[in-house]
Order: sequence, then structure tokens, then C-alpha cells
Amino acid sequence: MLRLGEAGKTEIMYSVNMSYFQLQKYLNFLLERGLIDRVALGNPSVTYRVTKKGLGVLRSIDGVLEALELRETLEPHSSEENNER
Repeated sequence: MLRLGEAGKTEIMYSVNMSYFQLQKYLNFLLERGLIDRVALGNPSVTYRVTKKGLGVLRSIDGVLEALELRETLEPHSSEENNER
């Protein structure tokens, strides 16, 4: 979700199906490691976005999933591609 731009806590929480407590834990983890940035839009509106470092990590994860041939279980291929396998 954040790969596409910025998102607020509520939007992230619903898209990843996490509780507010779980989300806070993961956002803090990602913030502390410089993988996401907190963007203040005004009081109290805040959104989060992936940093360059975070995008690098996501690309690395994508590479590992592709190497392990797990990509198709996370991102469905078209029916044409599935018929070739």
C-alpha cells in the first residue's frame, strides 16, 4: 500500500488487517530503522511513506520471493501465465 504513496494509520490498519496496538508496534519498528517516514499534514493528521531505504528492502524481499518461486502465491498471475506452468 505505501509503495504507491502515503497512507494514514486507519487506512494501513484496515488494509493489513491489524489492530491499532499491532500497527503502532510495526510503525515504530519501521520508523526506528528508517524504512518509513512520518509526514505531518497538520494537527493531528499524519501519514506515512516508504523511504528510499524501505524501497530497497521491499525490492530485496521481492527478489527473494521470486527466487523461491513464491511470488505467484502472493500476487496472482493471469490465467494465461498459470496455464503455462
